[in-house]
Amino acid sequence: MNKIDLAGRHAVVTGAAQGFGLAITDRMLASGATVSMWDIDQAELDKAAATRPGATPIQADVTDPDAIQDALAKAQAANGAVDILVNNAGIAGPALPVKDYPIADWRRVIELDLNGVFYCAQAVVPDMIARNYGRIVNIASIAGKEGNPNAAPYSAAKAGVIAFTKSLGKELAAHDIAVNCITPSAAKTRIFEQISQQHIDYMLSKIPRGRFVQVEELASMACWLASEEMRYATGAVFDLSGGRATY
Repeated sequence: MNKIDLAGRHAVVTGAAQGFGLAITDRMLASGATVSMWDIDQAELDKAAATRPGATPIQADVTDPDAIQDALAKAQAANGAVDILVNNAGIAGPALPVKDYPIADWRRVIELDLNGVFYCAQAVVPDMIARNYGRIVNIASIAGKEGNPNAAPYSAAKAGVIAFTKSLGKELAAHDIAVNCITPSAAKTRIFEQISQQHIDYMLSKIPRGRFVQVEELASMACWLASEEMRYATGAVFDLSGGRATY
């Protein structure tokens, strides 16, 4: 793998116990960072962190602003100021048409996939401004650019993450704080357990590469965006969709 220098940096990765978050954690540790792994699943979190020196497991519910502040205090006590935030935690929600979509599930997806990104960014930004340094990487989705049928809340939430990234990037542009997002196609992670085979087949049919993205491929891009080299681009959307994106 290419060398990405994150030596001396402290990263918070949400949804870090599995999937994209765990792959990002591994690449950041390999790049010299210390990582505060945030996840709501304490058992999975402890299991993942046990074999990863330099990783600190911290249970966190990113839909609860008070819980985020508590997790942030623990992360700072263990590893110092937060240099990098990767907003990765998310769920797919059920695959259903809008006319049948349960209101409770709509709210659950929006709260985690969009509002959680806002809550976490709001928590870390003040100290980043004070230190005039930071990197925020938001994991959006190609669904946020194009919209997937039977996935309206997920698509809407990820579109919101894209717009939020652009807005926050402009707000922080006067500081050495880069805010960018990645729009990957789907990957074969446990999120597939939440969606139907029909929906999986639909997503695959849209990818010119003919395969889903690998978690290591997203981790590589996330670590580069989190590095000190990323000094200019901000508020940008980095496509990782295997050619699916049409704009």
